[in-house]
Amino acid sequence: MHAAIVLVVLILTYAGMAAGRIAWLQVDRTGIALLAVITLLASGQMTLDDFGSDVDMPTIAFMFAMMIISAQFAEAGFIDFCARTIFSGDFSSRGVGTARPRGAAALLALTVALGGALSAVLATDILIVAIAPLLIVGAQDRGYDPRPLLIALAAATNAGSAATLIGNPLNILIGSVGRLDFWRFLAICAVPALFSLAVVFTVVWLQWRARITQSVFVPPPRDHGSRGDPKAALDPPAVPAHALDRNQTLKGIAALFILFILFATPLPREIGALIIAALLLANRKITSRTMIAAVDWPLLLLVSCLFALTGALNHSGIAAHILNFLTDHRLLPGSLVLLAPFSLLASNAIGGVPASMLLLQLWPSAPPGVLYGLALLSSLAGNLLLTGSLTNLLIAERAERMRVRLGFADYARAGVPIALISIGFAVCWLALLGVLPLLPG
Repeated sequence: MHAAIVLVVLILTYAGMAAGRIAWLQVDRTGIALLAVITLLASGQMTLDDFGSDVDMPTIAFMFAMMIISAQFAEAGFIDFCARTIFSGDFSSRGVGTARPRGAAALLALTVALGGALSAVLATDILIVAIAPLLIVGAQDRGYDPRPLLIALAAATNAGSAATLIGNPLNILIGSVGRLDFWRFLAICAVPALFSLAVVFTVVWLQWRARITQSVFVPPPRDHGSRGDPKAALDPPAVPAHALDRNQTLKGIAALFILFILFATPLPREIGALIIAALLLANRKITSRTMIAAVDWPLLLLVSCLFALTGALNHSGIAAHILNFLTDHRLLPGSLVLLAPFSLLASNAIGGVPASMLLLQLWPSAPPGVLYGLALLSSLAGNLLLTGSLTNLLIAERAERMRVRLGFADYARAGVPIALISIGFAVCWLALLGVLPLLPG
């Protein structure tokens, strides 16, 4: 009965995550996972001690530390400065200024380059929250359609974050659980990530080059805006500007540099990252409350709950039975021909993080090659659909707040070819390096 209850709760949880939320309720994936954990606790199938022992605290600590380090750059105005670099102007009253306007191709190329580079070293959620509104304002100030730039930003962020073990929550999770080497991961994944960035620019430019300079107006919902003031209802919300603080930016750069050095030492990466985060919190100019408020607490809660849920699956003995079944039928994704479709389908059905956590729980002894491939392919698979990654959804949410609707079809027209071409190259690259065999052994 215990195993049956755990299995039913897990199936319902992942079904809810595939839907994105519970129908008719404002409960997202984090809320679904939390409700599932509470259900197991209330039914006696899990104790708080079980919850605490199943959560991989080094992973949570490393995620937290990377968010603090990323918040340093956001509060220092560095991300705002990058937005100004894209549009080559100063901040105006609405956001990005209009001095020395660049051409559409240059804007798109800079968006891809900066999005890819920053996402490789900063927490993607903090990066998107800061840069997406500025990108929208900058495009609208020039009468451009912001949608191609938003699509390029989302796809470039997914591609760029695939290059390192600190670029996105998925890679942090896999790298921490599998204790993967940071520099070896970079050597394996950097080339496919760079190739994917080139694909992002090419696909988006080919699809949008004739329309990128056209202004698109989308009327806001009726309940938005000020009552009795139609003009105010049509204006997008103001975007706060952060002036560049060079000293704080240099402090953030020094923190990243020291972190990279620590990756080459025996010191556990989460301890090194926490030490650096603590030094940044002891700041005379940026309050610790501001830095801590920038942390994506719902994401940390989601990962913690998923650790507990998949741990319950393991304790019930179900995971061992599933592993034996997959092994007997040669269905474990230990080859590229199985891992690539698994990553593509699972990432776009239930999300890369939940899917990877389930696989790691079912297959705790997965070889390093599988982990490298899982991280790379799942990150690139997030470009397929608008629902393929948290980054895509976060950008669409920010765009909606700015009165810009990034539709599912708009994104898919670019996302499908970007994902398929990028994954195809990554599979060939991993096979060429001998990271994973192409076919099952």
